[in-house]
Amino acid sequence: MANDDSPPSPSPPHEGLAFVPHAATPARVLEIAAKKAALGKRGAMATVLDRKGSAPSTPGQKLYVCEDGTSVGTVGGGAVEREVLAALAPFLADTPPKHEVREMLLGAELGMCCGGRVSLLLEPLVSLLPCLVVGGGHVATATAPLLAKLGLAVTVVDPREAWAEEGRLTGVRSLVGAFDELGDEVPSRGIFLVMTHDHQEDQRAIEWALKKAFVFVGGVGSRAKAERTRKRLLHKGFSEADAARVRMPVGVAIGARLPDEIAVSIAAELVAFLRGVPRP
Repeated sequence: MANDDSPPSPSPPHEGLAFVPHAATPARVLEIAAKKAALGKRGAMATVLDRKGSAPSTPGQKLYVCEDGTSVGTVGGGAVEREVLAALAPFLADTPPKHEVREMLLGAELGMCCGGRVSLLLEPLVSLLPCLVVGGGHVATATAPLLAKLGLAVTVVDPREAWAEEGRLTGVRSLVGAFDELGDEVPSRGIFLVMTHDHQEDQRAIEWALKKAFVFVGGVGSRAKAERTRKRLLHKGFSEADAARVRMPVGVAIGARLPDEIAVSIAAELVAFLRGVPRP
């Protein structure tokens, strides 16, 4: 059962009018929005700025929607809220509109007879870039917290409870279980790194990540392992372009051997990738 600090359980992902908001104070709405952004989830917010005449909305009210189907708060309910939910849907797209202030007349066009006017701020909420790390061993223990410090929303998945215990890694969400069951919680527009204790599991995870179309797919391993991985991908029907997307051994070549050194090399490559610096 969720504790009092947990956001409401999300509904299945929907767009526009299918969102069903859970009641929440503006402060609670901001808290949930911040938690979702920290997990790499896109969101959008509507805030009531002003009210004139008769209207159900109150300045300061907030309504938040998330790409995972979560919706909390209110901007007054009824027809106003229905229109605002529809207006927020485009802000969850890959390229959202810029923030805007929208004036709404509460008249016949909304099926209302209030006659008032409401002014609302509609805005996209920028999230951290998601990063899924499969494997919670020594290299992940060094790498994941460092990537979190760089501003990534890092999730580590490992079937071994001791390695994926929540709270063991600072600033990192840890999940116990199979990557192909839990990995869907991490948006694929982000980073994927695999560093398990099993080469066959690494191979399976890389194939899964390529099918999910993560923007960056990297794996820890030797150059010999990288070549075996490439050949297996081609044998299984992946294209040369897909195989070439796998960065293995991931990390800048600095002669790293120890877990903390490897973490630095991986972080350096990701910084270069995110800054658009070509890999040598």
